This record gives sequence, structure tokens and C-alpha cells, in this order.
Amino acid sequence: MSKFLLFVLHLIVFISRSFPVFAFTSPQDMSALKAFKASIKPSSIPSWSCLASWDFSTDPCALPRRTHFTCGITCSSDSTRVTQLTLDPVGYSGQLTPLVSQLSNLTILDLSDNNFFGPIPSSVSSLFNLQTLILRFNSFSGALPDSITNLKSLEALDISHNSLSGYLPKAMNSMSSLRRLDLSYNKLTGYLPKLPPNLLELAMKSNSLSGSLSRWSFDGSTQLEVVELSENSLTGAVGSWFLALPALQQVNLANNSLTRIEISKPVNGNSDLVAIDLGFNRIEGNAPVNFSAYPLLTSLSLRYNRLRGTIPLEYGQKKNLRRLFLDGNFLIGKPPSGFFAGEASVTGSLGDNCLQECPGSSQLCTPSQKPSSICKQAYGGRGKPSF
Repeated sequence: MSKFLLFVLHLIVFISRSFPVFAFTSPQDMSALKAFKASIKPSSIPSWSCLASWDFSTDPCALPRRTHFTCGITCSSDSTRVTQLTLDPVGYSGQLTPLVSQLSNLTILDLSDNNFFGPIPSSVSSLFNLQTLILRFNSFSGALPDSITNLKSLEALDISHNSLSGYLPKAMNSMSSLRRLDLSYNKLTGYLPKLPPNLLELAMKSNSLSGSLSRWSFDGSTQLEVVELSENSLTGAVGSWFLALPALQQVNLANNSLTRIEISKPVNGNSDLVAIDLGFNRIEGNAPVNFSAYPLLTSLSLRYNRLRGTIPLEYGQKKNLRRLFLDGNFLIGKPPSGFFAGEASVTGSLGDNCLQECPGSSQLCTPSQKPSSICKQAYGGRGKPSF
């Protein structure tokens, strides 16, 4: 063999190792990608978008990518399997093909901010390596497939801002890897099932969930930091066990039909609770004094409920309380003077109550208090208390 041919052979080997031109995307991944693109309406694929660059005359995982498959997919290091499918948010319209299940090495599936519609295919539950599933801001409808609980590696599930309906899967607690769950802004109904044990964030705002906050649902939720369940149809009491969840930091239960709160002092005075919103419910009784015992609490809203009695003096003594909304209740007496001290920096509202001597010069006292006739009626027309 001539030295020239030998040199050429060495050069080819060097180039193929250093700058691979060919790849061998698995046939099943290739067919899944073809089916995926075929399910998208061509009129919704802009010429400059990721999907427009998907030209199957070349190998999807081939490197370097210059003109084809420029974005939308990520492949394994050996260029044989698709590991991520992340679309650009340009308004692709179509249904999610059940053949997406053939992309069995997917760890991330993100179709957010597009116009996908129809049901979420149950075959998605075959993506056993999936760690992140994000379908938010689309028009998916129908029920959340029960089989989605088979995704034992899933860490983040976000299908918010869609049109999902029906009940939540009963076996959600079997999703042991799930850390973040967001199903907000859908049409889900029924009760909260038992939650995944390692959940950090729970968001199901603006659905039609009903029933009470069950201790059983939150049993074992020792890592739960954020609970967003506002704008549902929850009823009954917020039990003292709820705020005793050890990692809880932020809670929003506003705009439900809750009627009672049971608040105990935190165990050993320790709690990570920073903010709680219980506004726009039907909570009766007195403003719970034990909220003042939560050392990190900076934001408290109990606005527009049915609270009576006086504002606890301890609220005015709690220096780290920065936002306080008690407006729209039937609170009486004089507000704590601590709210109006020289260095006080509390924002919020004590308005639309039955308070006496709430300084008109303070923003806290807006809007104005209820007419005395309404306040007397609320307290049964008795001479005491005076308004």
C-alpha cells in the first residue's frame, strides 16, 4: 500500500473519530420522530422553527448538525438514541402521537407554550426513563391517564394551563421520585389523593377540587415546602396538623369555601412557614393568635372571611410581619398600636371591618370601616360591643 493511501486511511479514521459525520439513530426513534412531526399541522410549523429543520433525508442524531435537526432534540453520547424532546414555543398545533412512547430513552419531554390538543396518550406511561414532563400552556383535554403513575423516575410534572378534567389518579403516591407537581388552571374535580412522599411543590390552583384537606392526603409529606390550592371548592377545616408539616414554607388556600382554621403553636417554636393566604373563604371565629408564634411568618392574609372579635395584640408585636390583610371581616375594637409605631413597616389592609379608631392617615385603614348598622346586625344587634 502506498504511503499516500495509508495517509488517506489514517486521515479518514482521524476525522471519523474526531468529527463524526454519520450516526445510527435507532429505527424506533426515527419512526417515532417521523410520526411526531406528521401529527403536527403543517400550517402551524413556521419556516424558521425547530420542526421545520427536521428533514428525514438525514440522520436525526448525525453530527455536526448544520442545516437539519438544528434544534428540538438531544441525542445520547453515542448518537443512537433521542434523550430529550424540547420544542420551541411557536404555536405548533396537533395531537401528541401515541408513538412518542417509542422514544424509550427520553428523560425530558417539553412541549410547553404551543397548541397541542386532544388527550394525553396513555402510552406516555411507557417512558420509564422520563424525569421531566412539561406540557403547560396547551389545550390538552380529557383525564390525566391513571397509567402516568407508572413513571417512577419522573421528578417534575407540569401540565398547568390546559383543559384536563376528571379525577386525579388514585395511585399518585406511588410516584416516589416526583418533586414538583403543577396541574393548575385545568378543570380537575374530586378529592386530593394521597400525595407522592418526596414532593416539594404542589400546585393545583384554579380547578374544581372539592372535599376537605385530609390528613391522609398529606401523610408522609415531610419535604413539602409549597402548597398552592387556591381557587378550588375545598370545604371544612384547616387542621392544626397541616401547618405542622415540617418543611412547609408557603401556603395559598385563598378563594375556597373553608369554614374553620385550627392553629397550634409550632413544636419547639420551630417552623419554616413564611407566607399563608386564607383570604376569600368562609372562615368564622377569631383571628388565630397562634399565627404570631411562627418565627419566620412575614405575610398573612385572612381577608374577606367572617372573623369576629379583636385583632390579637401579638400581631402588632410581631416585628417580622410585613404584609397583613385582615380586611373584609367583622373585627372590632382598636387595632394594635404596634401597627402604627414610628418604625412600623407593615403593609396590607385592616379596612372594611368594624374597628374603632383606625387612623385615617394610615394606608392600613383603607378602605373605610363598615357602617355601624351592618356591624350591629352581624353581632345580633346587641348593645355590646359598641361600634
